[in-house]
Order: sequence, then C-alpha cells, then structure tokens
Amino acid sequence: MSWGHFLDRTAHTERMPHVDFDYSPQEDAFRHELRAWLAAHPPKGYDPATFLHLDQDARFALQLDWQRQLHRAGWVGIHWPKAYGGRGATAMEQTIYQQEMVRARMPEIANFMGTRIAGPTLIHWGTEAQKQRYIPTILNGEEIWCQGYSEPGAGSDIASLQTRAVEEGDDFVINGQKVWTSFAQYARFCLLLARTDPAAPKHKGISCFIVDMRSPGITVRPLRQINGDAEFNEVFFDNVRVPKENLIGGKNQGWPVMLTTLMFERVTFDVLSPVESVITQLIKVVKQEEAIDASVRQKVARFHIDCQAIKYTSLRQLTRQLRGEPPGPESSMVKLAASELNQRVVLFATALLGSAAQVVSESEDGTDGSYWMHCALSTHLYTIAGGTSEIQRGILGERVLGLPKG
Repeated sequence: MSWGHFLDRTAHTERMPHVDFDYSPQEDAFRHELRAWLAAHPPKGYDPATFLHLDQDARFALQLDWQRQLHRAGWVGIHWPKAYGGRGATAMEQTIYQQEMVRARMPEIANFMGTRIAGPTLIHWGTEAQKQRYIPTILNGEEIWCQGYSEPGAGSDIASLQTRAVEEGDDFVINGQKVWTSFAQYARFCLLLARTDPAAPKHKGISCFIVDMRSPGITVRPLRQINGDAEFNEVFFDNVRVPKENLIGGKNQGWPVMLTTLMFERVTFDVLSPVESVITQLIKVVKQEEAIDASVRQKVARFHIDCQAIKYTSLRQLTRQLRGEPPGPESSMVKLAASELNQRVVLFATALLGSAAQVVSESEDGTDGSYWMHCALSTHLYTIAGGTSEIQRGILGERVLGLPKG
C-alpha cells in the first residue's frame, strides 16, 4: 500500500478539519514581498549546485552570513513576537515563508536551533533578565545555540536522563553526558536538561539551564557521520559550574519547559521540504535520460502523488492550528510518511543513475553525483531526528488505529 492510500484511509478514522486552500490578500502580498526580496538578494557566494562540495565549516560560515543578511531585512524568526525582534507572523505566513525558501532553493540559516527552539522557549519561560541578555543575539547569529536533551540511554525517553546538577553556593555543578547535540562545536550556549532531584519521580526532578559552552569542564567531541559531516556531537560535562540565574522555569520544573521546547520543535521541524527537493532533482534526472521506459515514469509519478498526499495532510494540521484546535495525529503521519518516502526516492535515484551517482560533479541538470551520494548517506537522518519512525508508529497505532499501548 502506498503512503497516499494510507494517508487517505487514516484521514477518515477521525474527523479531520476542512482545508481552505485560498490565500487572503494579505497572505498573497506577503508571498510576493518575500519572493521579490529573495530574487533581489541571493545569498552571497551561494550556489545550490556546489554547496555540498564545500566542507562543513565553509557551509556553516555561508549559512551564518546568510542569516545575518536575512536578519538585516527582518526575515529571521518571523514567527517571534514583534516585541522580541520578530514579525509576529501567522502560522500561514510561516508556511508561505517555508514554501518560498524551498522554491528558491535557499540554504538553512546557521542558528536554527536558537531561532526555532531556544529563543521561543526563553520568550515563554525566561526571566526578563534572561530575555534581555540572550534574545537579541539569537536572531542576528552573534551567539549560536545547541540543545542538550538526548543522552546515551535517554533519547526518545528523555525523562530517563542521568546528567546531574547539584546546588553548590550560587551555582549548580553539572556532571554527565549528552549526545546527538547538533552543531555543538559552533555553539556559544546550550539549552540543557539535568536531574536536580534524583529521589523524585523521573518526570518531576528535572531542571532546565542555560549553559555557556565556553565554561571549564565542557568537552565537545564531533561524531563523524557516514556522509563525511560532523553535525552531531557528544558533549561531556565535568564539574561544570552554572550560575543559578541561568535556571529556566524554576528548580525541578524542567519537564514543562521541555514540553514547550518539543512543541516548538515539532511545529518548525521540516521533514517535507527534503523529499520535495529530492523529487524535483529526480525529475531533472529523468528528463536528461533519452530512453526512460514507462515503469520509471510511473514510479516518479507515484512519488509525486505520495508527496502531494503528505503535503495536504500537513495542511490539515495547519488548519487545526489556525482554528486554535488541539494537535491531531497529522504531524506524526507526515513525519513518518515523508521521511520514509525520502528514503525510497533517494534509493531509486541512485539505482537509476548507477555509477554516475558516485561521481562528484557540478552539474545543474540534477545528475550531480555528489548531491545524490550525500542524500543517500544522509537519508536515515530524517527517520530519527524529530522523533524516530518507531515513536511515530506508536503514536499512530494508539491515536489513529486505537491499538493498546505496547
């Protein structure tokens, strides 16, 4: 069964909201403004065809320059309140923003962990002093943030974390380890969860901290991935002193802070854009082949149809948000379906290209081997980040199919 059929069937197991595909005049104006600005102000030194040929440090530097360029024009953190430097954008405007960035093949900004997760969490939970100190430098990229939640043995089950924070005078002293910490090697600050009451139930004895990554006792070890990048890191904390003023939300109140963070992560985590991008590139590949048979064309059409089914399912979630309704199962459906469709598209493309998928070139016709090789080696990322496929299947089994908890 294709994902298109699955999404269509599960969409009727509970009442889904009606989706209105019309844009208001204000939303159309927002799209035209952004599209015109992107056309007139491309990222300096950026070429989509050669971006993946750069080493990771060079890519990060380009992304940082791009963030600063966007920030000067007011295009970073548009969903943030105006009082904190954002545009107070609506959910629909955020969707349009993402659509236009994908259409124009723009790179990700450098401080996405700060703008999407840490900043909104601080706006919601931080003291006024914390907001004044940290908020301004997140949007302009002056200070990069990372997220210290996952640990060995505490990934999907964050409440099992073992990193400890013990009060000592005016500080908390932190010992432990985090893992899968994206871009920790570039980060100045970390949004960190640690256990402050080992005797409390595991969801109750956790606190959230702002940790300066330059503090003595912190060791960052990049994890080299199969695609050659070191996006993820292990981070070790050995008697790291964190001032009590860096506590967010109060002692032993880290769990509700964490839930807020995950809410922002799930709203902003984009798993649909990568599969839309690889399908676009696959179509370019197919158009270059002179003797493509009907089965290949049918396969590409099936990929496109499944992608559209996923896209319209994601719009159901957007409709819920616009109506102020509680989240439904659509986000789990989209996350699971899009990440696994991405895998199938990439594997099909590399098989179709054969040895050409392993040749590094700078072709604009979609046959760039380095592009497909990088995609193939990175494809499992999207089935893990933002909630593993196993977690999503569990949510769907319980909430959509009504199965008992396993």
